[in-house]
Amino acid sequence: MTTQIFLASTLYGTATLAAALDSDCFRPADRRILLVCNNAATPETTPGLDEMPGFERLRERFDDVVSWNETISPFHPGGWAPRLDDVPLWERHLRLLWNLGDDDVALAVESIQVNPALGVAQIFTGAPITVYADGLMSYGPTRNKIDPLVGTRIDRLLHLDLVPGLKPVLLTEFGVEPELVPTDAFVKVLAELVDTGDDLPRVDEPALLLGQYLSALGILTAEEEEELHVRMLKGAVHLGHTRVVFKPHPSAPARWSRALEKEAEKLGAELTVLDTPVLAEVLYQRMRPALVVGCFSTALLTASALYGLPVARTGTGTLLERLTPYENSNRVPVTIVDALLPDLGEGAAVTEQRQGMDVEALTGLVRAVSYAMQPKIYPDLRADAERYLSRHLSPRTRRYFKRRRLTSLALPGAVPAQLAFIPRNATVRRVARRARSLGRAVGR
Repeated sequence: MTTQIFLASTLYGTATLAAALDSDCFRPADRRILLVCNNAATPETTPGLDEMPGFERLRERFDDVVSWNETISPFHPGGWAPRLDDVPLWERHLRLLWNLGDDDVALAVESIQVNPALGVAQIFTGAPITVYADGLMSYGPTRNKIDPLVGTRIDRLLHLDLVPGLKPVLLTEFGVEPELVPTDAFVKVLAELVDTGDDLPRVDEPALLLGQYLSALGILTAEEEEELHVRMLKGAVHLGHTRVVFKPHPSAPARWSRALEKEAEKLGAELTVLDTPVLAEVLYQRMRPALVVGCFSTALLTASALYGLPVARTGTGTLLERLTPYENSNRVPVTIVDALLPDLGEGAAVTEQRQGMDVEALTGLVRAVSYAMQPKIYPDLRADAERYLSRHLSPRTRRYFKRRRLTSLALPGAVPAQLAFIPRNATVRRVARRARSLGRAVGR
């Protein structure tokens, strides 16, 4: 007997799995279990994906639905992992709890480098692993070094074709090959959800604003994020959109929408704030927005690549400066959106939907940023990074790199061109090392 266990924490991810199953991306199995996980900071007060409108339509692909939160309660899914000595006990416990018996188990998980996916992979020590990606992070590097006992069991990366022609860097350190989930299958799954969310207001061709709740990640303050939403509203109105719909993040505070309502009243715009937690893609089908505005949400790319809707981004420049440390896993998604999509403040670019970079240039940029983020995991990308920086570093592209990071890695662009010999000079490096060691000795 074979059992496939699919770990999902979002409705978008579950829809990705449904499309993959419909396209026969997974081998036949005797049983398929959907292991749902609520990763919200306070899952007790936040609806899980199995409580969201449309879940029942996707649930039909699976034989059973099991809650990971309930399985490991009272621990939080993002902060718990089995102790090494307890792994055999946990596998025995889960096989009894989920009636797995002696079945051969195969796993499909998201975000393998962190819990809960990492913990589940560690418990089922012999199971082959498929990693599926439901966002832009798949195009960037693996955020942490993965234990080879887990990494060598990963046989493929399933991902959506959000940026046609761009190949993911994620997990390439293990030789994992990316595999596309067919776009038409994914769009067909999303079409099944079009009539979910009975309480959705009827608004035709509005400007749709996407909230992300970046303050929860510590990237922006609450006040700065409020101001970001207000800028979205002002930019949309400035482009002539009088009907505006704001889709807040499910965990965002209600006061943000009140600030937008006050600003909309000043601008004379008709603002609708959504209370029903539905996928942005449902709104794309039901409202056919005249413009979709966001910061670096994956939904911006699905709007453009899957539905052909006009899009605009704002706030990415600030985020490129604020993301810390440099290897923050949001850096590549922000970079992709900033490099590809028109800025909301550039009216003509938004109207004409000018693309910032072609795929070849974007590929070089992503590989260079990926090396700068994780040089120890991806040493093979150094040549790509040097080539890109020596040929394409400009005032426009410098925003994607930190001078200190380039200096620490001795990459082109670390110092002005007339001083470029310094990082390569052995005498200078020796003197610098001596100065640093003396500085540390004085500090002690």
